Amino acid sequence: MGFLFLFVSSLAFAQQTPMVKAEIDTTNIRIGEQFNLKISVDETQNVILPKLQLKGLEIVDSTKTDTVKKSLIRKYILTGFDSGAFYIPQQQIFVKNQAFLTDSLLVNVATIAIDTTKVKKFPIKSIKSEPLTFDDFKIYIYILLAALAIIGFWIYWFVIRKRKEEEEEPTYRALPPFEEAIFRLNELDEKLLWQNNKVKEYYSELTEIVRGYIERELHVPALEKTTDEVLDMLKDFKNAETIQTSEDTIKKLKDLLQEADLVKFAKSKPLALEIEEDRKDAQDIVSNLKPKPIIEENDELE
Repeated sequence: MGFLFLFVSSLAFAQQTPMVKAEIDTTNIRIGEQFNLKISVDETQNVILPKLQLKGLEIVDSTKTDTVKKSLIRKYILTGFDSGAFYIPQQQIFVKNQAFLTDSLLVNVATIAIDTTKVKKFPIKSIKSEPLTFDDFKIYIYILLAALAIIGFWIYWFVIRKRKEEEEEPTYRALPPFEEAIFRLNELDEKLLWQNNKVKEYYSELTEIVRGYIERELHVPALEKTTDEVLDMLKDFKNAETIQTSEDTIKKLKDLLQEADLVKFAKSKPLALEIEEDRKDAQDIVSNLKPKPIIEENDELE
């Protein structure tokens, strides 16, 4: 009988022992003063501590959950910035999927009493202007830089650039058609195009020189016309006796232009001797194809 009573008493005491507990080190603080909150759980396995819920109080800091003598303990540093009485509400903690509640705790936050009779009074000071910073001058600096940029552009565009253009104006005179053609033929020789397997480029430039000479000397658009059109035009000029040339010169021109067309469009590859012969023919054409001089009537009467 005594054993049964002892067992029931032990069971009742165990049921009265709380599984979770919340404690604070003080119940009265002043505004801004800090105090400690400790939550302990008499179990270390399958324990969930939710986020601390507060009203009117704030968390300053907290520690990690610690294990002490088969219990979990977590500490918080709290404070309050409003005067009044505030409750730390019951905190719900889960232990092995079962919910437990801590006790709610009351904390009084009091204001700091100030004795205005003992406060030292100071005279009202005049308003002081703030020290100048870069931002105060920023807009003026930007305006100055923009103005300098505009002035610099104006000087370059209307003075330096104009002077440079005047200095770079060509001072050479245009050569007469025959002299220009001979000069360009000699330049073509120095390029060694066909000797470096650039036959197409060579014939293109060679015929361009000849056509350019005809265009300048006879004042006709020879560069824009086809081979047949150029030949027909020269035959008409010869029949009208407006140019000085021979049938052999026109034949050389025909052979040269046709050979160039074959090289450019039919990918013909003439031999070295043929290329050199075409070069000689080009100079002969330039030398023997000229407009007939105009004889004034006064000269004929004399």
